[in-house]
Amino acid sequence: MTTTVPRTPPTEPGKPGGSGEPGGSGGLQAGLKNRHLSMIAIGGVIGAGLFVGSGSGIAAAGPGILVSYALVGVLVVLVMRMLGEMAAANPTSGSFSAYADRALGRWAGFTIGWLYWFFWVVVLAVEATAGAKILAGWIPAVPQWGWALLVMIVLTATNLVSVSSYGEFEFWFAGIKVVAIAAFIVLGGLALFGLLPGSDHPASGFSNLTAHGGFLPNGPGAILTGVLMVVFSFMGSEIVTLAAGETADPRAAVTKATNSVIWRIAVFYLGSILVVVSLLRWDDPAILKDGSYVAALSSIGIPHAAQIMNTIVLTSVLSCLNSGLYTASRMAFSLGRRGDAPAAFGQTTGRGVPRAAILASVVFGFVAVAFNYLWPDTVFQFLLNASGAIALFVWLVICFSQLRMRKIIQRESPEKLVVRMWLYPYLTWATIALITFVLGYMLTDTADGGGRDQVVLSTVVAAGVVLFAVVRGRLTGRNRARETTDHAPLS
Repeated sequence: MTTTVPRTPPTEPGKPGGSGEPGGSGGLQAGLKNRHLSMIAIGGVIGAGLFVGSGSGIAAAGPGILVSYALVGVLVVLVMRMLGEMAAANPTSGSFSAYADRALGRWAGFTIGWLYWFFWVVVLAVEATAGAKILAGWIPAVPQWGWALLVMIVLTATNLVSVSSYGEFEFWFAGIKVVAIAAFIVLGGLALFGLLPGSDHPASGFSNLTAHGGFLPNGPGAILTGVLMVVFSFMGSEIVTLAAGETADPRAAVTKATNSVIWRIAVFYLGSILVVVSLLRWDDPAILKDGSYVAALSSIGIPHAAQIMNTIVLTSVLSCLNSGLYTASRMAFSLGRRGDAPAAFGQTTGRGVPRAAILASVVFGFVAVAFNYLWPDTVFQFLLNASGAIALFVWLVICFSQLRMRKIIQRESPEKLVVRMWLYPYLTWATIALITFVLGYMLTDTADGGGRDQVVLSTVVAAGVVLFAVVRGRLTGRNRARETTDHAPLS
């Protein structure tokens, strides 16, 4: 059974006081529980990049990587506060794409929606390959491509059943990550002060933060290098605002999730990285060789640290895959509802699942996985670079949308401002300046596949989508005008 959802007028999605989708969900069902959304919010912040990519950041910036994580953390908190303000006033599955549609114009909602969808489709391929590599290491009889295919099929089936099945899987995936990081912080903290039974790690306290060349052994500039290395590990925190539209009380869910983002980043990112750089010298070769968390666990005598970490990373990868497919499909659904994607994307099954949007997203995910195996250094590298800076583009659009949406909400539905951006509009403009600075600094990274390649190619792709959106909008406008003229009564 398939339910055809009425097409939403282009100006409707961001209108305060309404969801932009009939009944607040537009065919989607309120299948997510509060515990699901809480873990989705946490899981969105804790990505596999925290476990896998932090070693390179530590090697580049030393203990000063803490400042890099703190700077990006502040940036994410500010962006999420802005997004929370808009989402609490108007929860919708299109989230920032729908708000850009209303605040900046049809071209903006169209562009950022499709760019965000593209980003997550590429992420599906990256995460499926990473998960397959771990599984093939455990069971080499099955080739990597077979594991990638199996993982994608299982999670696609999960998303197709119902939104509650997605929420349940994500609840347990995120729960494992939370327990793992909490245990890591506790065990590492005890070892730092010589309180961990059976550990031969010296009770060094926090001396490693300054003992080996100082807190900034490679100079203050390394902090910015660290920012470039860690910024993309935070992508995914905005997923909760898309998922909130499928809860019984989306406004309360968004408010709670965005208010808690500060402690989530402080505990899971800053807390765990502080433990790593306190347990180990920043220049310990094991950090790059084995990975920062494996090296830290091994230093305090935890047996089979590598396999334990592989299990946790696999869980993070599956969580990211699960959420990536959900996020891409809901963005495609919203685009379909607004007439910016095939109409089939805006339809749902009797269970409230946007089947066509899910299948289209996973098909392109499969294609990207194939590119990764067939042409990893050409076609797939282009996809990676072309999507590399989209996260920052999304954050910029959220900032500019909030500048306009605050005025719209205050004018039309001031009672909906239950979450407010701090020091508006000054902090919003400061956030825009910081994101622009990071994009500019990325242009100085000239390594192959580095920041410059990512910014340039992502900008080219974004410009192409903008051009398409503008031309499409003008052609649509002309057709509507022609239809109006053709049907006008003769005078």
